[in-house]
Amino acid sequence: MSFEKRLQRSIAKKEKDIDKEKKKIEVLKEKLDSRKITRAEFNITKRKIEEKIRAMDSRMRVLQGGLTKEKRHQEELAEEKKKKKKEKEEKKKKKKD
Repeated sequence: MSFEKRLQRSIAKKEKDIDKEKKKIEVLKEKLDSRKITRAEFNITKRKIEEKIRAMDSRMRVLQGGLTKEKRHQEELAEEKKKKKKEKEEKKKKKKD
């Protein structure tokens, strides 16, 4: 498995985790509305969950940066390969002449 695919899989996993945390906030909101928990408990728990979300989001951005860097690196390698192939062909032509 390539590095690029692993990064993409990690990014997808982080997005999924972020969605789960957002759903937890919605469940908390429903509990607050049905008066099962107090406003203070809601705020404290919500703050913790939002902190988690921010942390996961920043990790995801780092992974996305790594993915971009890896794609650029792959393009550069492909470009160098083309260049070398072209130079080889030119050398062959010169030898034939």
